[in-house]
Amino acid sequence: MIKQNIKTTLGSITLSVPDQLGEISLGQLIAMQAKENLSDMEAIEILSGTPLTELQNIKNPGDLDIFNAPLLALSAAIKNLYTSDSLPSTVSFRINGRNKTIKVATNLGVEPAGAYFAARDIITDEITRHIEQYGEEDWKSSFNPSLNSCALILAHYFYCVATGLPYSEQQAEEFAEQVKQLAFTDALPIAKYFFLSYPNLSKPKTGFWQRVQLRWKKRPELSLFKNLATSILLTR
Repeated sequence: MIKQNIKTTLGSITLSVPDQLGEISLGQLIAMQAKENLSDMEAIEILSGTPLTELQNIKNPGDLDIFNAPLLALSAAIKNLYTSDSLPSTVSFRINGRNKTIKVATNLGVEPAGAYFAARDIITDEITRHIEQYGEEDWKSSFNPSLNSCALILAHYFYCVATGLPYSEQQAEEFAEQVKQLAFTDALPIAKYFFLSYPNLSKPKTGFWQRVQLRWKKRPELSLFKNLATSILLTR
């Protein structure tokens, strides 16, 4: 962290801004990603946790120049992290006032079933949006999922093992606030693994009724039953 005491019109404030990638949380990057045109002042507000109103009352704007080089370096490092495949060995959460360290499995999977299907839907929606915008050819090389989706994926994955509670989709999504406290360097590689290395989760969503319809299309002799079933659905 770079710490700097700076004079303001009301006295002084001490700003602490990360100068190492591991000091930035996933939540901080989500907050920055949410800004369409992120200004330098807004970036410092998010990274330092200092309200914008206090930053706006700094007497000498030049006092903020000390943060310029570290912020530029962090920006480049963040881009490089998107291409990294290195998974952390452990992650830590603050559960009921205590730190809980969890080993990250080398053969990651999403369990139980509720978490699996919730994660599948998030992944499918993200990949579909990307392909619709940029095309399907070599989509993995340019795919950068939203950080909010990354947080939700990890929330569904870690909720049960971190809390020791049975799976609840609502509670798992609320657990995303805990996930946002993870270092970005830990969170992104795990989320990236699920998006790019877990093929079952990136397949198009096909429900039971859709699978039945697909089978009917392949078997013309069942067209009568297909029409009957469709009529039943329409009259409900």
